[in-house]
Amino acid sequence: GINAEYGGSNDGRIVIFDVITRGIARFLQAHVHPVCSLSWSRNGFLLLSGSMDWTISVWEVLKGECLFRYRFPSPILRVQFHPIETDVFLVCPMKLRPVLVKIKGKQKHISFDEEGGEQNIFASFDRLGQRIFTGNSRGKVLVFDSSSLELLTSFQVTTGSSTTTGIKSIEFARKGSNFLVNSSDRIIRVYDGDLVEATKGEPQQVEPVQKLQDLVNRTQWKKCCFSGDAEFICAGSARQHDLYIWDMAHGNLVKILHGQKGEHLLDVVWHPNRPIIASVASGVVSVWAQTHAENWSAYAPNFKELDENEEYDERESEFDIEDEDKSVEDKDESREDNIEVDVVTCDPIKAYIDSDIEDDENVLTFIPITPEIEDPEDGFWAMTEEEVANLEKMKQEEQKHKEDLQKNTEIVDVNYEGHEIPDKPPELVALPKKSEPKVKAPKPPVTKPMKDQLPPPPIDMPLDIPNIDKSCTLFTEERMDEDEA
Repeated sequence: GINAEYGGSNDGRIVIFDVITRGIARFLQAHVHPVCSLSWSRNGFLLLSGSMDWTISVWEVLKGECLFRYRFPSPILRVQFHPIETDVFLVCPMKLRPVLVKIKGKQKHISFDEEGGEQNIFASFDRLGQRIFTGNSRGKVLVFDSSSLELLTSFQVTTGSSTTTGIKSIEFARKGSNFLVNSSDRIIRVYDGDLVEATKGEPQQVEPVQKLQDLVNRTQWKKCCFSGDAEFICAGSARQHDLYIWDMAHGNLVKILHGQKGEHLLDVVWHPNRPIIASVASGVVSVWAQTHAENWSAYAPNFKELDENEEYDERESEFDIEDEDKSVEDKDESREDNIEVDVVTCDPIKAYIDSDIEDDENVLTFIPITPEIEDPEDGFWAMTEEEVANLEKMKQEEQKHKEDLQKNTEIVDVNYEGHEIPDKPPELVALPKKSEPKVKAPKPPVTKPMKDQLPPPPIDMPLDIPNIDKSCTLFTEERMDEDEA
């Protein structure tokens, strides 16, 4: 989204935030298990969500309605909408082949002629959606045609002469033909898509344009992405909440952003047309941006900032329709003040204008929300009993409408040969908690009786012993003390 960012939670909810106001724009009760992946459609009206409950949901953002729900025989690792078409998306299930799904259409599985039955496969559309790039744990990248799923070319990612490395993710830039490959050898490789397209036919060795890595700490990368203008690359550390930013042209490390200690990074994304980075770590969405100093003189050259309030002397005819005291007419002030300003029409965003793509005018640029007044002043909004009753009735009707929408959601099964789809999502197995060490109570110290000192009586022994005269004993002790004195 342009003015919205989204996040999936462990309880299956989807939260859409407004980037400008940092407020919550939408709540979507999507799944029953954690949400693993989200993807916007090109026009912004649809949102795709994949979860560990083995299902995928297609949402209409404005209404908060779940249009379709797709069931799979395994958990979902990644989902991605087609960059151009709004009714096609790509799915990467766990331990299964990626599948290309068309809403209200057919499902196409991507076939691999690999020995050994490779299971962990990452798949992604290119910038225009004409190709599908896949990578496996053996370091092999396959390029398919997105319409016919025909294998076009392939190349191997190696470390040195013969050693292969597993591919964790593939990300494409919004401008140009470059794409990056995040591998398990802690190196980010940037390739030119045009050079890869030129190597059609037999598998060939393609050299990367740029190699990026942390030579000091040898950091593993959790997630990588390009900036909106494709001039920078941002990578998040897999060990802690640290973001590394490189210059794409020279490969120099420009900046390191440190988050709070103890947080584990999950995802990072760069804004399409603003210098803003959003990262998710330990359930917290962090927004990284530069602090800009306000310069009001840019709007009005004669503007003067005041440290304290000053009293202003108003002239008698200053705000009159016709200024009687005005001697010379100023040309700038003689213009018409009643100018109509269009606040409805939205200008196209330059970041999405592409000469290769026909622009769609029907784009979701904002999500309307109702402002909530936390502490209204006395008499600000006094509701009558009838208005309160109508409000409660509207809430009940809205809740009923949501329940009806959930019942009317179309459910589609994506079948794989040899795998069954369960009727209910399987329960997540909780990891066993570490047993806390037992702390033994310290034993009381053993004291030996000193000479001329009788041991204390047992606990069960009565203190009132009839054979001993306590008063006589005490008197004898006092007399002994007096004699000694």
